[in-house]
Amino acid sequence: MTKLIWANFLHIYQPPTQKPYWIKRVAEESYRKITKGLLMAPQAQITMNINGVLLELLESHGYVDIIHDLRELLIRGQLELTGSAKYHALLPFLPPSEVERQIRLNEETLQRFFGNDWVKKGFFPPEMAFSSELASIIAGLGYKWVIVDELSFPKDRGRVDYSQVYDVAGLSDFSIFFRERRMSWVILSGQIGTGKLLIKSLGDRLYHKEYLLTAMDGETFGHHRPGLEQLLFEIYNESELPTAKVSELLLIFPHQQVNPRSSTWALMEKDLEQKKPFSRWYDEDNDIHKMQWQLTNLALSTVAGAPADDPGYTRARESLDRALHSDQYWWASARPWWSIEMIERGAKELYDTVLATPGVSEKTKEDAKHLYHTIVFTAFDWQRSGLVDELSRREDEDIRQRVDVGLPQLPRSEVDKMVKRLSQEMKMMSAQQEYERAAQIRDRIAELQRYAADVSVPQASPEGDSEWNQ
Repeated sequence: MTKLIWANFLHIYQPPTQKPYWIKRVAEESYRKITKGLLMAPQAQITMNINGVLLELLESHGYVDIIHDLRELLIRGQLELTGSAKYHALLPFLPPSEVERQIRLNEETLQRFFGNDWVKKGFFPPEMAFSSELASIIAGLGYKWVIVDELSFPKDRGRVDYSQVYDVAGLSDFSIFFRERRMSWVILSGQIGTGKLLIKSLGDRLYHKEYLLTAMDGETFGHHRPGLEQLLFEIYNESELPTAKVSELLLIFPHQQVNPRSSTWALMEKDLEQKKPFSRWYDEDNDIHKMQWQLTNLALSTVAGAPADDPGYTRARESLDRALHSDQYWWASARPWWSIEMIERGAKELYDTVLATPGVSEKTKEDAKHLYHTIVFTAFDWQRSGLVDELSRREDEDIRQRVDVGLPQLPRSEVDKMVKRLSQEMKMMSAQQEYERAAQIRDRIAELQRYAADVSVPQASPEGDSEWNQ
């Protein structure tokens, strides 16, 4: 009889300025497939975060069926939704008043769409950006737990013991869950191709009284990795691995106190060694980051000093709320992610916020304009000079993660199954004239074939993949 429980967490989000084309793509390729798949798997339990801004985007672009599916899953008891920041702001870098505002805006949006079917329990900080100061704010707002990366676990305590639940020392009735990096990557990388292989990879752990806690971007399933949603539901349909919502773990396992470290879910060991847990959003050696945060702080202080009774205040305040999303900083890191479009758009949003603020001085406008122009010009200089390519080569995150987790080898028979299944989907997309989608699937097939060639994938035995158990 199995004892291991799987608690899976998915995070779905799109920035407030996302183009309609991409809303359509991700909704149809990922979100709708996930909600429909969960409805067809009534035994599946899941915890999810959907930032309030995405709910509004889905509504305004005609994808209310996805919202209806989420509500049905809540009513059934299959799904729990966490709190978060409505516009996906990097919370540890904001003043406490702004942190609370982003969280309360998100709560208002969840209540508008789901009413009493949403219950305040867990909290997902965008980017899993966690600090002890943030934990105090979250707990003070009535949340019972927060989910973070396992590198947040204190080094002097060794490894996370998943037969226990941890409480944050110094806070009353507030727990912290550490997502398992390795098993999360095993699933989201798509390099374990079937649910049965995942079960085999767990080995004797299936019979230990503990929990497997994975956390991933929901867009991975079907959008970033075509066909991967099939793996997700194969795992959910495995009877040997019962599932639970994260909040349910609080009642099943004993509790122990811990003092967690600051972290994000993009964290690497070297970032901790250098004491830079947030380096992909603010790196002291990154001039663009420094200017982005100067402009951010200028917008914050400008709006904070504006007369709240002025008719133009509401417009400036709402503009600032949207402009605080974390994407602009991430895409300026070049570690390895880079997008001049996202950098420019984020800076323009902050600049426009300053201009929209009533009573703003001409000097403040000029300071904001100078920062906006310098951010954009610097980004172009980095790209032209080859600096972006150099930084990206140093930070091939995909390869680093694969090395970190030490993925097991796939039997060739499983690679072949995955390729066959994706080939059928590619033909179907071509027949429907979805050529861009077909090209994405083609690239995924090529990735799998390269993997098979690179690691000398073992052949499966007639008895059932015996090499896997060696």
